[in-house]
Amino acid sequence: MAEEIDAEETDSENAELNLHSTGDMLRHAREQKNLGIEDIAKTTRIPQRHLESIESGDFAALPGRTYAIGFAKSYARTVGLSEVTIGSQLREEMDDQGHSAYEPETSGYSPANPSNIPPKPLAWTAAGIGIVLLIGFAVWRTLFFEPGNLMDSDADTEFVEGSSDTDGILDGTIEPDGPALSPTGTVTLTATETVWLKIYDEAGERLFEKEMAVGEQYAVPADANGPQILTGRPDALTVTIDGKVVPPLGSADRTIKDVGISAAALLARADPSGLSPNGSDPSTTTQNINQ
Repeated sequence: MAEEIDAEETDSENAELNLHSTGDMLRHAREQKNLGIEDIAKTTRIPQRHLESIESGDFAALPGRTYAIGFAKSYARTVGLSEVTIGSQLREEMDDQGHSAYEPETSGYSPANPSNIPPKPLAWTAAGIGIVLLIGFAVWRTLFFEPGNLMDSDADTEFVEGSSDTDGILDGTIEPDGPALSPTGTVTLTATETVWLKIYDEAGERLFEKEMAVGEQYAVPADANGPQILTGRPDALTVTIDGKVVPPLGSADRTIKDVGISAAALLARADPSGLSPNGSDPSTTTQNINQ
């Protein structure tokens, strides 16, 4: 009888020792709540395959270190565990398994298979094409928006003395077709593909974090202090200011971090002269907005 009791105690101790990994803790908490893995995926909007990889400790199957920790924290909140504890423990497990070396938190997606890495000639060719396109766009923008060219195209226009419609052309100024974008305008992010992102302020306080579905939108709070973004798919987001599309935040499959998404910051990125629409320094405009 005593031997049976000792065996039961030993089995109980072994079960507790086996419940040390992050995946085991999350799975145990989920089962305690009678939830399936698909229930967690539906609540957190994280792909089920990533949740299964976290439970099994298959970190190589996850898109990256930052995403793995973010997914685990969302999972922990859903099952009632401390996201801080889970995040810290998962980070230690990944360090122990050597994942910190191949996937730093500020890097983008890393292919699981080295054969998926494009050859160097192809990469250099793509980079060269990109540079040519950028130079072409700069030349086109300079020529198209040069006031002298517009004056030449209107050289044959018949002017009527005293007409208010011609005053702007005669004195060398050109009236814009519509109102200029405001550095205090409303910034809206619209997902064109399924994409995970995190929005936080200048102090690092999280404002928004989830995997957005196609067509889903997020409006950046007007009172946010220096809002910034972290995402691995900036190309999957359309950014608008008061409904008008502005240049994208980045290229495909390239993680961006600490990129400002206030209206003032976006306008400063889009303006090659470094001035905001009202002609002032963008840093001064940003300070005024934050105040």
